[in-house]
Amino acid sequence: MVWRRGSVSRRYCCDVGRPGHESQSEQIVGVVLELLESQGYDAVQLREVARRAHVSLATVYKWFPTRNELIVAAVERWMAVNSYAAVAAPAPEETLREGLTRLLHTVFEPWENNPRMLEAYYRARGGAGGQRLDVQGVEAILPFANPLIEGADPCYVTDIGLVLSNMTYALIGRFVDKSLDITEILPTLDRVIYRLTSDNAQDATAARGAAARGASFDPALAAPFDRR
Repeated sequence: MVWRRGSVSRRYCCDVGRPGHESQSEQIVGVVLELLESQGYDAVQLREVARRAHVSLATVYKWFPTRNELIVAAVERWMAVNSYAAVAAPAPEETLREGLTRLLHTVFEPWENNPRMLEAYYRARGGAGGQRLDVQGVEAILPFANPLIEGADPCYVTDIGLVLSNMTYALIGRFVDKSLDITEILPTLDRVIYRLTSDNAQDATAARGAAARGASFDPALAAPFDRR
């Protein structure tokens, strides 16, 4: 993990092993995790955290100057244990499609079982210290994703990255916005990966061919943009 000099997380990390201090900060983060998992992002109020952790509000602020940085620390811990610890290198015979699908399922399936943590991740990512969640994800996943694309054209790799990252973020946003069920995220991403790793030329050519099949776009596809 890369820590910014002077950041809250660096202080949090470097105090590991100091009697009292480490257990105190860990206790605070543990309380936040309990609140996130049981009640969700909005339930994390600093006075309640201090009360449950049996510390003063000043102590909470000493370790975590903002509420969002406190939530980021809790989400970081949760992701490290529940998602990223299970990320593994590809088997020699694994295809790009299989590998990308496996990595996404490894990260997302714990979220499916704990939807409140996905919302907490999304909302914390946009606040103070949220970039740490991006750094954590990149450092946890890329070493195991890179072997899948070692022989690929760099432009193809760039396109895959752009489509998957933006699609993933958009789908999570729709879930947080309550316009998409969490169980729809992985099947949608599976279909995206299938299309990104398939030869679609035949289907694309047939779309403008002479044989009419009666295909049409489902109006439901406009759901992300429908604010009625």
